[in-house]
Amino acid sequence: MRPVSSRTRRAATAVLTAVVTATLLTGCGSDDDTSPFTPPKGDADDAAALGYPTAATRNTTRTATKDPLVAAAADARAAYPNGSDFSRAKAVTLVDRNDWRAALAATALTAAPTTAPLLYTDGTKLPDVTDKAIAALKPSGSDPFGGAQAVLVGKTARPAGLRTASIEGANPFELARAIDRRTTQARGRTSDRVLVVSADDPEFAIPAAAWLAKSGDPVAFVTSRGIPAATAKQLAAHPKATLYVLGPSKVIRPSVTKLLRKYGTVERLGGVTPAENAVGFARYKDGAFGWNVNQPGHGFLIARQDDTLGAIALAPLAASGLHGPLLLVDGDQGDLTVPVREYLRDVRQGYYPDDPSLDATGVARYNRAWLTGDFTQISAKVQAQIDTLLEVAPVSDSAKGSPDGLPTGAKKAPTPTTAKPTTTAPTPSASPARPGTTTSSGAPTPKAP
Repeated sequence: MRPVSSRTRRAATAVLTAVVTATLLTGCGSDDDTSPFTPPKGDADDAAALGYPTAATRNTTRTATKDPLVAAAADARAAYPNGSDFSRAKAVTLVDRNDWRAALAATALTAAPTTAPLLYTDGTKLPDVTDKAIAALKPSGSDPFGGAQAVLVGKTARPAGLRTASIEGANPFELARAIDRRTTQARGRTSDRVLVVSADDPEFAIPAAAWLAKSGDPVAFVTSRGIPAATAKQLAAHPKATLYVLGPSKVIRPSVTKLLRKYGTVERLGGVTPAENAVGFARYKDGAFGWNVNQPGHGFLIARQDDTLGAIALAPLAASGLHGPLLLVDGDQGDLTVPVREYLRDVRQGYYPDDPSLDATGVARYNRAWLTGDFTQISAKVQAQIDTLLEVAPVSDSAKGSPDGLPTGAKKAPTPTTAKPTTTAPTPSASPARPGTTTSSGAPTPKAP
């Protein structure tokens, strides 16, 4: 088997602020490390203030900060770099960092036609890092909001010198309903699908953020006790909709889903732990709803499951670039979360290094990931594990544990043909599809418990 061609490294062409070597990265795991490298001269202050430098490996990029205000500013700028006319946000969405539910619901404003990535304020105060991000993004004005350059969600700061529009509500449930109304007006139609999440358990709700940013679908909150009055009114505005309940029955109880059936068809998806829940959503497909990421060629967002605001801040990156779902890791710094590890193995791309017609650059569909959090939140070791699982893997006829010779979970590269390329179904040695998903072979799996 000849060495993998250097051409396989073209997977690392995503937007990067800076690139660091793997050797440099592995020395950055201590609590005292604030940066794996020095920003370019002249950019040091702004780069540090916006969550840069971004630590990068071959297949991963990281917003290396634990401050959610900084993370949101950095992620928005990465999604809409330098206020360029070629990639420009129409507005920014401002929401109080102290209300994660409002922030989650507001990610729907990232989607077209509003195109307003999320930034955090500190109550009614506008942090300097957010102010600088707005100046760099140069929002042009969002037509659905009368040309507003900033959409203010709830009681939040009002930036000077910008045209603004407000979405108001007395509580997170009212705000979710109000955001739903405004996005409905912007689209000119009522959505026939609503994503229902828990207002009590953010680690099970935050995978919704990436999907909302991509699709613009509305989100509705329920509690362990039932359906809040504002949520009931919101659901009533979507007659005969499909209500997709994200999370297991221990989080959103059967007694609540029974009440939800009054408003539409109820479908449950996800998994029993936060990591499995996120993977289940990544795999899920029902018509036009769901990521259906069961084959190679995608971007992934990765956050710690207890980094609620950081995970939500990643949402603009799900609506641009490679468009991919949010995955969650836990607080164990030793190894990657098992459900995420097995999932990434399952959607890994394989190729034949000894066949020029099937080399990595000719047929591979690349995977990438964007992480958020510093090295005390997600260790350099875990990032390295993720990087390896995203790398295109050579196929070996002598590979153990795989009847078709693929590395565990890797997808065989399709044979060149004029017909539409296909990929194989997951190998038996890969982890099974999570509950409530559709596998790459198209076979549905049981709903989440």
